[in-house]
Amino acid sequence: MKTKEAYRCAECGAQSPRWQGQCTACKQWNTLEPVTVTKKASTPVGAAASQDKPRPLEELATEELHARTSGIPSLDELLGSGLVPGAAILLGGEPGIGKSTLLLQLAGSQAKLGHTGVYLSGEESLPQLKGRAERLELLGPGLLAISTNKVEDALAILDGPNPPELLIVDSVQTLASPLAEGIPGSISQVRAVSAELVEKTKKTGTTLILVGHVTKDGQIAGPKLLEHMVDTVLYLEGDRKHFSRILRVLKNRFGPSDELVVFTMKEKGLEVVEDPATFFLGSRDPSLSGTAMAMAVDGQRPFAVEVQALVSKSFLSIPRRTALGFDTNRLNLLLAVLEKRLRLNLSGHDIYAKITGGLATKDPGLDLAVIAAILSSFYDQPLPESSVYWGEIDLNGQVRPVAAHDVRLKQAKRLGHNPVCHSGTSPTLADLQRVLFGKSQ
Repeated sequence: MKTKEAYRCAECGAQSPRWQGQCTACKQWNTLEPVTVTKKASTPVGAAASQDKPRPLEELATEELHARTSGIPSLDELLGSGLVPGAAILLGGEPGIGKSTLLLQLAGSQAKLGHTGVYLSGEESLPQLKGRAERLELLGPGLLAISTNKVEDALAILDGPNPPELLIVDSVQTLASPLAEGIPGSISQVRAVSAELVEKTKKTGTTLILVGHVTKDGQIAGPKLLEHMVDTVLYLEGDRKHFSRILRVLKNRFGPSDELVVFTMKEKGLEVVEDPATFFLGSRDPSLSGTAMAMAVDGQRPFAVEVQALVSKSFLSIPRRTALGFDTNRLNLLLAVLEKRLRLNLSGHDIYAKITGGLATKDPGLDLAVIAAILSSFYDQPLPESSVYWGEIDLNGQVRPVAAHDVRLKQAKRLGHNPVCHSGTSPTLADLQRVLFGKSQ
């Protein structure tokens, strides 16, 4: 047995991992007293023989996953089949991106379907949650909420006679467990809280959704073990200055991974964009120079996006290179290929490139569209009105094939666009320059 020191309130009996002047439960001052907490030590290796033995997999009965709908059809497709009983889902995203709004809408949809959902918040009070639910028109008898920072309260909900079918914990970094040392949000606390909740929901059949904070690099905060403990990892991203949001699935044990759903932020919450093929295109004017339409693929969905470029004379000793929506290093690489293979002198020009609509992607198929937009701005000549581009540019100036070529081509034809230059025709940058602008090296 292992022992450690904790603090217990003399008035209400609440425990705290560290001493503080005021009890967080009863709000009384100077009532915390040190106590010794005993926790069970792990069993040494070889101390007791396990009764489990290896069994042939072919003799085991196949268990069917009876998933229920979430109330949002696009979310069901993203998850594979819906909300699986006993599944643990981790949702990450930057502050203010809409995680709490999306989960509150999910809890409200479950309540309308007759399922019980509990929203546990460690960051907001119950009046704040009610105000948000009222604004989103989600109030109903099946929508329950609790505001607490103790994991014991969440476990008590699951230990009740009628455990809820959905438990949302917002967020896992705000809960504290008496079985671990450190403050809420520390590695030991996040590991202990997550392990207790995941283990309990597996036994009760409750679908668990954990909200995770992110670091400045955009990674989910806490130990990487947290992502291995859960069944599904979702990430909500987008630019808070735009109304679009993208929900990606990074890991999924019950369905496909690398899928996404596009939302738009409205007054009454997040709404699914049913046909996102042209959502990021906006009101495009093809008669202007420096614009090119690209057929990008993110996940398994093709998107028609506009790539804009501006090439202007620079008066700086070091010209500016700025990229929005894709990697700046990739822009520098493409400019180096242009200077080398097309013998263009870009050293005296500032070059800016961006993807409109607030979309950020790492699709290598955007290389060709970026090149076409830069050349269009450099020569100040607009590209053909119905042209569309995709393909990866290598260091030799060749256009290499990219993934989902047939999907891009089918979507381009459906939208009425003609792929003047794409990876399926094996062109070079010299061919692109000659066909579009009548220029030769």
